[in-house]
Amino acid sequence: MTLLDPPVEQPHKSRAMTITIVALVLVAAVVLWFGFRYYPEKKAASQFFETLVTGDTNKAYQLWKPSSNYQMKDFLADWGAEGYYGPVKSFKIVSAKAPRNSDTSVEVNVAISPYSPFPGDSDDNSRKTKTVPIWVAKSDKALSFPVPY
Repeated sequence: MTLLDPPVEQPHKSRAMTITIVALVLVAAVVLWFGFRYYPEKKAASQFFETLVTGDTNKAYQLWKPSSNYQMKDFLADWGAEGYYGPVKSFKIVSAKAPRNSDTSVEVNVAISPYSPFPGDSDDNSRKTKTVPIWVAKSDKALSFPVPY
């Protein structure tokens, strides 16, 4: 190489590859964050409903972590075999979101059915499917019904 020879030009492929990889990593991080940000609360709700499906209302009551004014008789009136929402034979987590006026809870919407397996949209049994909003506390995963504002 002499003084008059131009330096060897480096291709810019590595720069384009780096930008592409960084962009893909950022997109993957955003997708994972949106996909799993309410995972613990969905898991707590799922565990509660799985316990109801098995018929173990005592354990389901413990998982609910009720306050002192929500007694077992109230719980059975809501979730027992003859309760308002019962019997729960199958369920499906529909969605989860942060309620507008709460920083401490996540609202998990669950479709519950008195039939097993969970009926499809075109099935006649799907008419008895109810969607129930359940609030799950972020701190201790206690469950409750939504608080009206």
